[in-house]
Amino acid sequence: MDIKRAGSQPSKRGPSDWFTGVVRIDPLFEVQAPSQAQGISVTFEPGARTLWHSHPLGQHLVVTAGCGWIQRWGGPVEEIRPGDVIWIPPGEKHWHGAAATTAMMHIAIYEHLNGNGADWMEPVTDAQYRRD
Repeated sequence: MDIKRAGSQPSKRGPSDWFTGVVRIDPLFEVQAPSQAQGISVTFEPGARTLWHSHPLGQHLVVTAGCGWIQRWGGPVEEIRPGDVIWIPPGEKHWHGAAATTAMMHIAIYEHLNGNGADWMEPVTDAQYRRD
C-alpha cells in the first residue's frame, strides 16, 4: 500500500507542447507496474485548453469544478460541468479545456501503451475553440 499525502507531490505548469494558456497539473498517481494507469488533476484557467490529441487506450475525465468545453474531431464543442464523467475511446482525436470566461478542473485517468499515454497533435485554433 502506498498513500500519497495531499501536498506531497509538487504541482507543475502544463507544458506548451500539450496546452494553450495557463494550466496546472497536479499528479495523483503514476504508472506502477503491472498497472499502466495514470491519474492527474488538471486546472485550466479561462480560455486554456489542450492541444488536439488522442490516447492509445482511451481516457476518462471527471469534471470536479468550473465549466469547460470538449470536442471530438468533426463534432460540436460541448459544455462539461462538475460531476460529468466523459469517456474518450482509444485513438479518438479530441481536445478539452476551460470555457472562455470560466476556469475548469478535471481528473484525467488514462493508461499507457508501450510507455505512451497520449499522442499530441496541433493546437486548437481560436476559430475551433469558439462555442457558437
